[in-house]
Amino acid sequence: MTRQPLARCRQHSRVVVPLDCARCAVRDLAVCSALPPPEADALERQVSSHDLQANAELARAGQPRRHAYSVTSGMLRLVRTLADARRQVVGFVLPGHFVGLSGHPTHRHNIEAVVPSRVCAFEIDGIRDLRGRYPAFEHTLLDRACRDLDDAQDVMLMLARLAPVERLASFLVRLRGQMGIGADDPRMALPMGRGDIADHLGLTVETVSRSFTRLREQGVIALPDPHHVEVLDPAALRELASALR
Repeated sequence: MTRQPLARCRQHSRVVVPLDCARCAVRDLAVCSALPPPEADALERQVSSHDLQANAELARAGQPRRHAYSVTSGMLRLVRTLADARRQVVGFVLPGHFVGLSGHPTHRHNIEAVVPSRVCAFEIDGIRDLRGRYPAFEHTLLDRACRDLDDAQDVMLMLARLAPVERLASFLVRLRGQMGIGADDPRMALPMGRGDIADHLGLTVETVSRSFTRLREQGVIALPDPHHVEVLDPAALRELASALR
């Protein structure tokens, strides 16, 4: 994990914007898609939508947990900072994914925007009511939670056992899957910087950079710019990540 200075998060760099669920680009992916149309329309009147600037802080670890959030555009990161300032990026949250549900009364992570992002904020009490009234909504949340648990277990194994290049390959494979990128599409965006990737993989920025270079030199990937990757040899990338399969 790195200690490099990052852009300071701005807790109030967010703007409440009008909500229009009919135009939501990820409506079919979001948990609210499990609600019947009348209730989904009622939900639109109860949910607030927020625009976040890059590096804005949506919630801070230790704050009372009053809302959960559905990402509709951009990307969020979940961050834990240790007492000695070491930083761990626990995960990245993509459009269509939900964050903020927990058994704890307070947030366990800082929730920050990686790039300009938009989220829908759901009051926790309202979510409890919907879970009780609509089994499909409850089942959707449970399915998401199970997938998140599977991913967390993969990350634990990755941090404990994989070599740096294997960690990076695993990260790229998992991120492509989360982004829904098809096997025939070589390009993928990397909205996060090398520091975020390093703090997620438990490596230094220098090691992450060397691992990208090694994959490029082996012909596995191309790097058109720091925020995009082209996967030239998907089989080789999957093979390097295969320790998690």
